[in-house]
Amino acid sequence: MTPDAELRREAALANRIVHAAGLVTAFGHVSARIGDTNTFLFPTRASPALAQPDRLLVLDVDGTIVAGDGEPNTEFWIHARIYAARADVTGVAHVHSPACVALGQIGQSVQVLHNSAAPFADGVPMFPRIGLIRTRELGDQVAATLGTSQAMLLRGHGANVAESGVRRTAVLACFLEEAAELQLRALAAAGGRPEALQVFTPEEAARVREQIDSSGPMNRAWEYYAARAEGRLQPAS
Repeated sequence: MTPDAELRREAALANRIVHAAGLVTAFGHVSARIGDTNTFLFPTRASPALAQPDRLLVLDVDGTIVAGDGEPNTEFWIHARIYAARADVTGVAHVHSPACVALGQIGQSVQVLHNSAAPFADGVPMFPRIGLIRTRELGDQVAATLGTSQAMLLRGHGANVAESGVRRTAVLACFLEEAAELQLRALAAAGGRPEALQVFTPEEAARVREQIDSSGPMNRAWEYYAARAEGRLQPAS
């Protein structure tokens, strides 16, 4: 398989992964930067569950369709302007994760309460503006809010994840929602008192981040989520 074909396969699979994980339904999208270029693979305007390698479009950071047939999802500016602002980012996910939405709507951001949240120890900023990101200007504002972080929340909307590689992007999108869901459960158990949560210290988070944020655990997580998306997991007995 050529590098282009493999990237297309992984980008399409990443879209199906976030759907299988319950992070999106009819809306949402995952993209992948093409090598060291200012172009990226992006799904056509359909549910991420329907993404296929041969149907992905090629867009550039100015929002121009470079190659492919079809119409892009209207929030392509999220991806285009994050790629324009961050040379280190080669994968972007925009998801409508339910727990992330709920957490943001009670004025909370994601805290490191368990191991898989450690990659977000540098913070998960919030984009406060309600509504879709359908202009270059709003895309630039989103990228500015994200800054150097790996993830951000969009109030009443969902979350964005920006990472090095489309595999890691999909995995961290799943980790982010898991972290938000566990935080909501912990808040409920603590009677809604955020001060009762035992958040990892910076030293604890750094230790765990080093342990799980490497190729071994990330590849293992990708294999699991890919098998789940492709229906290869055996049902629990």
